[in-house]
Amino acid sequence: MALEDTLSGEQRNAYEALNNLFSGYGLGSLAPKIFDYIQKGYSADTVAILLQDTPEYKQRFAGNEERRKAGLPVLSPAEYLSVESSYRQIMRQGGLPPGFYDQPADFNQMIAKDLSPSELKQRVDMASQASVLANTSYKKALEEMYGIDQSHLTAYFLDPDRAVPLLQKQAAAAAIGAEAIKRGFQPSKESEDYATAGVTAQQAAAAYGQMAAEMPDYQKIAAQYGEGVSQFEMERALLETNTTGSQGEGGFMPESPQAKLDRLASWNRARATGARSGAQAGLAQNVSGMV
Repeated sequence: MALEDTLSGEQRNAYEALNNLFSGYGLGSLAPKIFDYIQKGYSADTVAILLQDTPEYKQRFAGNEERRKAGLPVLSPAEYLSVESSYRQIMRQGGLPPGFYDQPADFNQMIAKDLSPSELKQRVDMASQASVLANTSYKKALEEMYGIDQSHLTAYFLDPDRAVPLLQKQAAAAAIGAEAIKRGFQPSKESEDYATAGVTAQQAAAAYGQMAAEMPDYQKIAAQYGEGVSQFEMERALLETNTTGSQGEGGFMPESPQAKLDRLASWNRARATGARSGAQAGLAQNVSGMV
């Protein structure tokens, strides 16, 4: 015999209504307690209040306890379920696999931190780019620059304790770092500065492509004069719009990286011109001696 069959009239109706309601919350396990309270003569409203003090209810809506401690308004069960539903829809639309961040326990911390669905969408978009859609170089850049390995990528971007602007900057910086890796360079610690300045992945691709083609020649020229040309200097010359002398990896740089490259190129042209002039003069002298 079902529990409700032992109740009569209004008590049975109250039990069935409350059981259906709390089962909808995922709290069907509270049926015996609902029955007990109803059997003792408590009204439906009183039972609903009493059930909110049960461990099961508090666990189901655990985000509310954290919200209360943080001074945030507590969500009603309907509001709580609505936010969870929005979260699930965003996760599905973002291409995240079933079973991944789609259970109440997964959402408690997000709700506790008052993470809005719109902000979650931003995070899911970044997480999808990083963990699902990204190429190997992008993932490698994230790991080398921020220590985020493949297994933690999505969780990293969905962490409500991390501010979206910081995540956006790091994602953009990793895209720049990925272009460096593709062409045999190390991701630069200045990538965040370049990203903040508005450098795009496409611009970085062009710059690192140019570096790969030209850097060996610049280093060869510099070596002839007892100098060197670093990745850092060429990055600044190609990725910064203002490359005046500043504090860099090697200390204060009174000469901008672009000025240094221009100087080396100028010296190389002068040297080539001098070699040609010397050769021409030697040829003229030989011709004169033959006349």
